[in-house]
Amino acid sequence: MTHDLPNTDSAPIPPRYVRQSQFAALGTEGQARILQSTALVVGCGALGSVIANTLARAGVGTVRIVDRDFLEWNNLQRQVLYDEQDVRNGLPKAIAAANRLRQINSLVTIEPHVADVSSQNIHTLAEGVQVIVDGTDNFETRFLMNDYSLRFHVPWVFGGCIGAEGQTMTVIPDRSACLRCLIPEVPPPGTSPTCDTAGILAPIINVIASIQACEALKILSGNVDAVHPGMYVFDLWENRVRQIKVDSLRASGGCPACSGQQFPWLDGTRTSQSAILCGRNAVQLSFPQRGRVSLEQMAEKLSSLGKVQTNPFLLRFYVDNITITLFADGRAIVSGTDDVAQARSLYARYIGN
Repeated sequence: MTHDLPNTDSAPIPPRYVRQSQFAALGTEGQARILQSTALVVGCGALGSVIANTLARAGVGTVRIVDRDFLEWNNLQRQVLYDEQDVRNGLPKAIAAANRLRQINSLVTIEPHVADVSSQNIHTLAEGVQVIVDGTDNFETRFLMNDYSLRFHVPWVFGGCIGAEGQTMTVIPDRSACLRCLIPEVPPPGTSPTCDTAGILAPIINVIASIQACEALKILSGNVDAVHPGMYVFDLWENRVRQIKVDSLRASGGCPACSGQQFPWLDGTRTSQSAILCGRNAVQLSFPQRGRVSLEQMAEKLSSLGKVQTNPFLLRFYVDNITITLFADGRAIVSGTDDVAQARSLYARYIGN
């Protein structure tokens, strides 16, 4: 497993990147490094679609995107890679994003993965990357990325938005504070606002994601010293910008991850197999120990019980006021309820134990 920045060679810089390489702090050497680099974007919704779009246009050699979700109409307000036809096609976000990114830049490699990032698959998903960029909406996955970053010395860029406010911070292992320096534990349910309760404005997404993408480009180009050492906090509605110093948190030695080298999210002792999805009246159910599901056989089984729609990536089953979206890895999103117990009962009834 290697995460080192690639060596540059004398290959010419393609003309499409000339304006970027003329930026003196980056230059042709920095651009050459970017062309040979690999970035992992975890989550390709609001933040992730802006990040992936920017990195692909910048010429990042391989942009690996992983997302667990499919497209809905309310995504289009802020998720810039997608259009109405993508929603009509019922595509997973990772697949729709890959289709669009390949049209944007045919010179880069786009690797889409329809999956929920977990301790079981993060080693494969992050193999050979030089930076991980956060496009998620939950702290469980962020803490997993934080654990992986510290354990394997891979920088990662945190980002989060709600309402008109957003935050971002870059974690450089052994040099900067990490996410658990700031937030030692996952906030209890109901204590933090969500996009369901507070809403979300698209402009804050673009601001935070653009900063995240720029931080990633600094790292990939070999300019890690240019990375911002603290946390940015923007409130676009109240016209406030803050820069928060966080170095003292790491220096205190009290962080269970940085100082204690405790990585419970990575070793699987801390995990979440169900999650209420932000603003969706939906619950995701994950079953990491189960094998893959035949969508074709499941469609045949369910066709007599309700309406079934399929594509190569997922199956959608409609019954009463509930929609169950089933992925080939056995993961499901149960829409029409935010009750985890009810969602699990519906899964067991129609998909099986």
